Amino acid sequence: MLKNASILVTGGTGSFGNTFVPATLARYEPRRLVVFSRDEMKQWEMAKKFQGDPRVRFFVGDVRDKERLHRALDGIEYVVHAAALKIVPTAEYNPFECIKTNVMGAMNLIDACIDSGVRRCVALSTDKASSPINLYGATKLASDKVFIAGNSYSGATGTRFSVVRYGNVMGSRGSVIPFFLSRAGEGLPMPVTDPRMTRFMITLEQGVELVWHAFEDMVGGEIYVKKIPSMRITEIAQACAPGAPQETIGIRPGEKLHEQMIGVEDAGYTYEYPGHFKILPSIHGWDKDPARIGAGRPVGEGFCYNSETNPEWMDVDTLRAWIAAHRAKIGTF
Repeated sequence: MLKNASILVTGGTGSFGNTFVPATLARYEPRRLVVFSRDEMKQWEMAKKFQGDPRVRFFVGDVRDKERLHRALDGIEYVVHAAALKIVPTAEYNPFECIKTNVMGAMNLIDACIDSGVRRCVALSTDKASSPINLYGATKLASDKVFIAGNSYSGATGTRFSVVRYGNVMGSRGSVIPFFLSRAGEGLPMPVTDPRMTRFMITLEQGVELVWHAFEDMVGGEIYVKKIPSMRITEIAQACAPGAPQETIGIRPGEKLHEQMIGVEDAGYTYEYPGHFKILPSIHGWDKDPARIGAGRPVGEGFCYNSETNPEWMDVDTLRAWIAAHRAKIGTF
């Protein structure tokens, strides 16, 4: 589907974009791949990696600016929406700015995609959008809802919108693994928020593959949730710093004890597949649509996909091996 296509990635200079762009170029050989973001310095640095490749273009702009989106989307067939304000404390202290980017920016992109005749758009979501307890999660839930609703009014253009949802990426900037490794390097104890805490574990490559799958599979309105393993925070600390003492410091404001990607409220609209789940829209009877369901089977009543009750777990040795193989990149993407 993406072969010889024209693709745009909003927020394309972030962690996801820096993995998605080279992987998509290698696998699908698109005709054009546009990186849309507001940070000119990040674009300058990223452009160095693709010097001499005429397929890769860079477009400075903000999803808050609908006119700029219209210009950037000229001739674009597929869009990945990765732009967002994502840091939980930043969102709490700057709520208006978070809403402008995460909600109004999503609305702008939906309108611009429809107006420009884009074929398919996949938006990135987060575990924090499921039963949100902080503003960031609430804005991403709203974003998910407007992308799903976008399928209702795309009209004759036939533009289709879907969402992929996953948690924190292993080793990404600001995540716990580089933090623990930094503390270990200084010989300091590991600060653990709560010994009971669990987290989902996903790599950037797995996130990219989920987006590729969504483009191939989507009819419109689906939320794709990849099946991934969980780990206890104490075990993550042990993998990063074997034998180091651990200190309990308490849960921070807006933080959950366990991550959740599918709540019980969505169980009646959720279907299971070998490697993922799909939450279908409850509107228009789309949750009963055979084309959207495909080979999926409904999950049981009261089903909840969270990191505590997840049947799949990653052990300390597996994470330690991953850290050893990716040590040079951890904290840089």
